[in-house]
Amino acid sequence: MLDHVVVPVKDYERSKAFYTKILAPLGYELVMEPMPRMGGFGKAGKPAFWIGEQRPTYWTAAHVTSQSPIHVAFSAPSRAAVAAFHAAALAAGGSDNGGPGLRPVYHPNYYGAFVLDPDGNNVEAVIHTPE
Repeated sequence: MLDHVVVPVKDYERSKAFYTKILAPLGYELVMEPMPRMGGFGKAGKPAFWIGEQRPTYWTAAHVTSQSPIHVAFSAPSRAAVAAFHAAALAAGGSDNGGPGLRPVYHPNYYGAFVLDPDGNNVEAVIHTPE
């Protein structure tokens, strides 16, 4: 459904280091930095998750960088990858917002982990299949 998502960050280098570490267990990597303080993460050279310190061209004067936290969920290839994502996020300076585990309130096979990134955004890794 979505081609890409852009998340504004306050400190690009700090956020780049954080996301590089936490997305590696899920098979994602930094694949593009087309301009200063902006980078895209993805697979096979296709960026799908962008972070940037610059004001996007579509913002108006009323927009404020990182004013409201957002939620982003990344697909994980396995439950082990969800756990590795969570551990990597904590090691990279993220805050625990829900450790790896089943979340049957969503559906019986929903297995996810939640962390807060350096800007307070809720970041999740999730897999929907039984193991």
